Amino acid sequence: MPEARDLESEISKLFLDKMNLEVPSRETDLMETGLLDSLAHVDLLSHLERDYRVKISVENMELENFRTIVSIAAFVAKENGIS
Repeated sequence: MPEARDLESEISKLFLDKMNLEVPSRETDLMETGLLDSLAHVDLLSHLERDYRVKISVENMELENFRTIVSIAAFVAKENGIS
């Protein structure tokens, strides 16, 4: 499993390579910009569960966990016990 900082790079690459979405920066608000609509959000969750073996439950479906690449990486790191 990658280090927490590496997760940001990997997730940026996931957006570009697997979801065909170019995110301008790791701090870009994916929801406010419309990059992450409901369909793309489901696609993202599927990739995270498969690629990082994260089980995303209703309890941790808070939008703040998925608002930026930085917050997504922090969520994945926390779920996988990475510091």
